[in-house]
Amino acid sequence: MVPSAPTFLVDTPRFLFLTGKGGVGKTSLACAAALRLAEQGRTVLLTSTDPASNVGQVFGVTVGDRVTPVPGVPGLDALEIDPQQAADAYRERVVAPARGFLPEDEVAALTEQLSGSCTTEVAAFTEFAHLLAGGPSSAAYDHVVFDTAPTGHTVRRLQLPGEWTQFLARGRGDTSCLGPMSGLDEQRAVYAAAVDALADPSRTRLVLVSRAQRSALAEVARTAVELGELGMTRPHLVLNAVLPDTGSDDPLAAAVRRREEEAVSGMPRALAALPRTVVPLRPVDAVGVAALRALLAEGSVAVPDPGPTPAPVAPLGALVEELDASGDHGLVLCMGKGGVGKTTVAAAVAVELARRGHAVHLTTTDPAAHLAATLEGELPGLTVSRIDPEAALAAYRERILRVRARELDPDGLAALEEDLRSPCLAEIAVFQEFSHAVSQARRQWVVVDTAPTGHTLLLMDATGSFHRQMTRQLGEGARFTTPLMRLQDPEGTRVLLVTLAETTPVLEALELRDDLQRAGIEPWAWVVNQSLAAARPGDPLLAARARAEALPLATVAGAAARLAVVPALAREPVGVPALLELTATGVAAG
Repeated sequence: MVPSAPTFLVDTPRFLFLTGKGGVGKTSLACAAALRLAEQGRTVLLTSTDPASNVGQVFGVTVGDRVTPVPGVPGLDALEIDPQQAADAYRERVVAPARGFLPEDEVAALTEQLSGSCTTEVAAFTEFAHLLAGGPSSAAYDHVVFDTAPTGHTVRRLQLPGEWTQFLARGRGDTSCLGPMSGLDEQRAVYAAAVDALADPSRTRLVLVSRAQRSALAEVARTAVELGELGMTRPHLVLNAVLPDTGSDDPLAAAVRRREEEAVSGMPRALAALPRTVVPLRPVDAVGVAALRALLAEGSVAVPDPGPTPAPVAPLGALVEELDASGDHGLVLCMGKGGVGKTTVAAAVAVELARRGHAVHLTTTDPAAHLAATLEGELPGLTVSRIDPEAALAAYRERILRVRARELDPDGLAALEEDLRSPCLAEIAVFQEFSHAVSQARRQWVVVDTAPTGHTLLLMDATGSFHRQMTRQLGEGARFTTPLMRLQDPEGTRVLLVTLAETTPVLEALELRDDLQRAGIEPWAWVVNQSLAAARPGDPLLAARARAEALPLATVAGAAARLAVVPALAREPVGVPALLELTATGVAAG
């Protein structure tokens, strides 16, 4: 594949919306696009809607929930929508007027109602909707570039305007997780304006970012269909980090190029017809203004002399050995940034535990996960499931209606059915499914492939909210076990932090570790996936990237109680035999 000029920046409309599977490089491309527009004399607001944003890390500046100028780039400002800060501010706006007018117990009840993860998601979306609707934060800019959360979360968030517009239109003065329904006229107007902006191609351009990989292309194809149903049409496709031909005879490089070419030639027809930009893999990470400027530059890729490359050896199999020796049950959570290979690591651990004779349940909380495609087969003792938000929500609604139907008259039943249409219930339903999976770890091994970091933290927030509610209701001295208590038990729960040997994923993994520790959860081990240093490539470009892994690997080694390093592989680890190879004795992790 030949690199091409960035067609997605030709005649750029006011809003540029980049989305795709986690780890494909949306943040780097969003930052590079915003930089190019600013250097063309435009005023640009670069906005991250990812709960685990790293825009600030890319530019080397602290960015938060206030508009921040990017040093050295006139006309470019950045903003990170922090879900927790947005939720705190939202709660205060709703609760403050009630203080001094309502009894304390009613104020406490309202605060509790606004403490869940649903409120967090809706509050963050409200900030996003204000930007699209032309609020004061975005009105002064020629362009607003959105760096979005990984696909599953983004699709969920983009469905919210329509769902809330419909739900609010049906509201009859009740209270929701947004606060009293009677005071939501402003939100109704903002959400409707956001829907209009998203569906107008003259104002919003959808950019589907992908790697030249089967799974990533399949996901953006699904995303294009789902967002098309929401009115977002005429997307552009960007194939990022495509390995150029350097003329070397390195087997790993040849295998990667062949795999990429096969994936692109076999991409869904709907994607193949889209305007396309091909961005080559660069020898260094896209961190800093100079690297970002080079990311979208045309011409051949200059490859520096890589020098000697360290070759770390830390087998994934050693971690499974320790799990095996610890007993016949427990919970393993694979967590980390999108695109780092959590699904592969979770599947490899589960398959090896099952091969050793354990009963294992492998499940995922990721709306965009592909466990079945990764396994491509069955294994005695291994069961596989997926916590599907839509299925969980439907089951939850049916269960509530079945229990309450006998107690209510027709008017009461109609009111309950109205309440059950609230988009808030999706998080509750997913939490209940997650809690059920956690409880199974008392009898067998349960391995969970979690959603990308930000969405996982919302699930952890729901777990914490449930724990606090139980404590208040039953009292400090009561004997009970909540999902959070199970997650905090180091004998029963092992958290594997999965990352890549790159600066930004490692920094994000460290932030996730800090968040977990504040919740009383200590990571059990780290897994560095797809390491080029462990693979020892002969291709000069890959060797340069392998050499650049030295500092990230050292950072992880200093933070990890246990460590596994997975080499980049010539073929994708798909299917039970390939997954078993990842944990075989002497193979560096996978």
